[in-house]
Amino acid sequence: MQYEVVLPAAGSGKRMGAGQNKLFLELLEKPILIHTLEVFEQDENCTGIWLAVKPEERAVIQKMLANYGISKVKGLPDGGAERQHSVHACMKEMEQVDIVLVHDAARPFITHDIIANLVQSANNFGAAIAGVRAKDTMKKVRNGIIEETVDRESLWMIQTPQAFRFDLIVEAEDVAEKVGFLGTDEAMLVERLGHEVHIVESNYENVKMTTKEDLLFGEAILRKRALKNNV
Repeated sequence: MQYEVVLPAAGSGKRMGAGQNKLFLELLEKPILIHTLEVFEQDENCTGIWLAVKPEERAVIQKMLANYGISKVKGLPDGGAERQHSVHACMKEMEQVDIVLVHDAARPFITHDIIANLVQSANNFGAAIAGVRAKDTMKKVRNGIIEETVDRESLWMIQTPQAFRFDLIVEAEDVAEKVGFLGTDEAMLVERLGHEVHIVESNYENVKMTTKEDLLFGEAILRKRALKNNV
């Protein structure tokens, strides 16, 4: 089933401490952004990519897209101060489609099978997000003191992509903008409408490149996949 994807790419990457947009950092001599874009470029079900960017980085990104043969990008609107604003900027320029995905541009290891499951679930139920089960013991803490041990059987660590029917995510974004609500992710905006959001189990390799240590993990994942493909 076909879909289009929105990638907020206007972040500062302060936690990476790189002094530049972390998406320009390289994993095995290729920018993180390109690794992510290639996943969707190579997915026959993806009919369009939308990148929210900083105006001062637009020319650099356009050159990068040309150099690596990324042809599915339909627009590069100005990103906002927050992720939610960047996503909304893309949504305002999109034409009606069936399913929209929102994905972290710094998560280059999502797989086509998980994407397909998300798209199908969003088509069936309206909204679906990727996540993995919590592995560690979870504690609720207040002022440095443990209040309780939380049952991790019901806890999931949420990732992206997050997938939605077009009309639903547009409504959720518009309502949030109207009332001035800022959510932590798109699913939260949909939840505020009273709409159920379904979970699709992902895998633990779908990590977000956030810190310098993540770059080491990322290169290890790429080497492992390359070795598997060459066997």
